[in-house]
Amino acid sequence: MSFATIAALLVALLVGAPVAAHLLRRRQAEEQPFPPAKLVPATKPMARRRSMLEDRSLFVVRALSVLMLAVLGATPFVRCSRLGLARRDGASVALAIVIDDSLSMRAPLEGGAGGPGKRTKFERALASARELTTGLRSGDAVAVVLGGAPARVALASTTNMAAVTGALEGIEPSDRATDLEGALALARELLRSVPHADRRVVLLSDLADGAPNALPLGGGSDTTLWAPLPELVASGSDCAVTRADLRAGKVRARVVCSPDTRAAGEGAAGISASAGRAVELRAGGKVLTSAPLGAAVRAEEVALDVPEGAPEELTVGLTPGDAILEDDEAPVVPAGGALPIAVVVDVASTHVATGGPPPIEQALAAMHLDAEVRPLPAVPDHADELAAFAGLIVDDVPGFTPEGRRSLAAWVERGGVLLLTFGPRAATAPLGAGFDPLMPGVVRWGPSPSQGADATSAVFFGPSAEGLAKLSPDGRASFDPAAATNADVLARWDDGAPLLLRRSLGRGAVFALSLPLTVDESDFVLRPAFLALLDRFVGTARARGGARQIDVGDAFTFDGFKDVAIERLPVRAGEARRPIPVVEQDGRRRAVAPLQGRYEVRLDGERAVRVATVPEREIDLRPRRVIDAARAEELGGVVPSIDASPYVALGLLVLAVLELFLRAVGQKREGSASTPA
Repeated sequence: MSFATIAALLVALLVGAPVAAHLLRRRQAEEQPFPPAKLVPATKPMARRRSMLEDRSLFVVRALSVLMLAVLGATPFVRCSRLGLARRDGASVALAIVIDDSLSMRAPLEGGAGGPGKRTKFERALASARELTTGLRSGDAVAVVLGGAPARVALASTTNMAAVTGALEGIEPSDRATDLEGALALARELLRSVPHADRRVVLLSDLADGAPNALPLGGGSDTTLWAPLPELVASGSDCAVTRADLRAGKVRARVVCSPDTRAAGEGAAGISASAGRAVELRAGGKVLTSAPLGAAVRAEEVALDVPEGAPEELTVGLTPGDAILEDDEAPVVPAGGALPIAVVVDVASTHVATGGPPPIEQALAAMHLDAEVRPLPAVPDHADELAAFAGLIVDDVPGFTPEGRRSLAAWVERGGVLLLTFGPRAATAPLGAGFDPLMPGVVRWGPSPSQGADATSAVFFGPSAEGLAKLSPDGRASFDPAAATNADVLARWDDGAPLLLRRSLGRGAVFALSLPLTVDESDFVLRPAFLALLDRFVGTARARGGARQIDVGDAFTFDGFKDVAIERLPVRAGEARRPIPVVEQDGRRRAVAPLQGRYEVRLDGERAVRVATVPEREIDLRPRRVIDAARAEELGGVVPSIDASPYVALGLLVLAVLELFLRAVGQKREGSASTPA
């Protein structure tokens, strides 16, 4: 509240003036006839008594006038506004409202540190969605999509406004990463089935999807994109504790900070929010030890010694807090080692001109995915050897022996994740070698009739899909139609043939790429999509294998258990346990972690603790661009505000007229009372 507003409201204290005026008002002494008084000479009366509060109606009118003057001065523009859309010729519209429920939307709407009393961007987005739906008419259609990774459909397209209201009431904030590409793709898909000519995707997001330099959102589509709230656009910076592992008496906390978007100049990307902050090891709210952060941290691992006698439940937090308090603290997890990923590559055929390990190993090491890369000369033939790995990458597969296929299939069914890339060696498989049941049918290698992939079919790669348009392949693998049966086609060539498949097998999964990971056959390993593929592969291996620690938005998997229950443990005092629904999908029982923190799992009576951590890609508040047409005024905006000042002034005028009337009536009454009979 500004000083001018406070000063105007202080005018209300003048309401005491009418009270004082009425109480201090002196009136003429009342005369009572007393016959003997005529024998005494008349003298001028000197004594007057104070009157009690009289003319109550006049007093009320004057007090109301003073109060309305205070209101008029304090709120010269009392606004009653809401978000509304502009219609084309008054016709019905079909909306797909994308609400970003990711971690970055927990930032306060105004600058400064967050807190319980601050209105967040998520709350503003949700309130705006409600405002839009209240202004819709009969015949309008609405769908609701959530933009946290992975993007989800909260409500399919419907004309039932009661269902829309119920869907909006059930939306809650989360600690997920952002998946705007996937959310917009889902929104456009939902609008394809509606008969409306006017179809719009309403984007309510801060646009911080971790890809600030990607192509603007909204391009290349015939569906209108509308981003009506520029005040939601991300700004500032944030630091987060993404994970904290306990090893050999030390806690190693990984701290990630985003670049500061408020800085100006070419060096803005190098400014960090870590200056003046420290990392603390805490137990029950008590600080056990701390260490300062660097002045310009982008990603740093801080080691903290655990004091003797420290309790088992520890947390690592940042001090002081920043815009997003929810990512400033993470539970300490006893580490069982990095995720083991085996890589089988022919070093002779897969090389880099600059030297060093093959591209797969270099990329996994550079991405800091907390994965331990173990190069192997060949694929292990025995299940015992495969059991040591959570994921396996085999480049340019020459085929597997029957024993090898059985071992690999059994390993995948127990939760292993396999990435097979097919190159020229797939066509020269030895006699008896094959890929079934990992990849049914025959795999062939030949010239590629396409030069790139269809970016619209490659939502799996996120913003990196645009780089697949021109891969310049010397050849490509072709899969039998049986391979795509009961499989997810994650990307297609521009002629419709599968580029990347994913087949679920038991608890695990098999990825199949129709290109080898070598620069001699295509440009795939030179594209950002190559890194996106490895990131998704490692994330799948961590989730499918029943990992104790996953990213928020991923799912804990429970196969082979009859009684499964999971609850999120309280993070702060006063919080309650939060049950998490366990659903069955594709024959597998899964529970998605929407928030970071500890989760207690009960599996057939046994208890275990698992942890969900903040995705690192979400700690970047640099906004993604949108096309200029998404801000067009003809799409809609804030409905013109109602200025309440004229109504307050009219009320004052009515009170003034009423006061004159009451005074005239009062004077007439007093005059008639003083006239002698």
